[in-house]
Amino acid sequence: MRCPYCGTLDNRVIDSRLSGGGEVTRRRRQCSSCARRYTTYERVERALPWVMKSDGTRQPFAREKVMAGLQRACVKRDISSDTLERVVERIERGLAESGASEVRTEEIGERLLRELRGLDEVAYVRFASVYRQFSSARQFMTELNALLAKGEQET
Repeated sequence: MRCPYCGTLDNRVIDSRLSGGGEVTRRRRQCSSCARRYTTYERVERALPWVMKSDGTRQPFAREKVMAGLQRACVKRDISSDTLERVVERIERGLAESGASEVRTEEIGERLLRELRGLDEVAYVRFASVYRQFSSARQFMTELNALLAKGEQET
C-alpha cells in the first residue's frame, strides 16, 4: 500500500479490525519512510449493476458518489462516518444481491431516502430536497407534512 504522504510502498500494519458489520477490514498503517500513520479499508469487490442515469447514459456504480451525497445531507448532524459507511454498505449489498445488471438512479435515490428516513429526519429532508429537485416552499412543506404524518402513525 502506497503512503499517501510520501508515496513509499514500505509500511507496516499497526492495527486491524473489522468494521461495517464484518464486511470491511479497517487497517491502521505506519509508513516506514516518513513514520506518518494512515487508515486503509479492505472490502470484498462485488459485482455491482451498472447505473442507468435519467439522461439514458450508463456508468459503473460509484460508492464515492453515494457517500458524498450522504455526507452533504448530514452536514452538522450528529451522524458518524461509520454509520454512513454502514448505510452505503447496505445499499451496495442490496444492489449486488438483486442480481440486476442495471439499476436506475431513481432506485438508488429511493433506497437512500428510506435509509435516511430512519436515521435522521433533517438529513432526510435535505437529501429529498436535492434528489426530488424541490423548486418551491410548497414542495418542501408537502414532504415535511408527509414525514410528520408518518411519524405520528408510528407512535
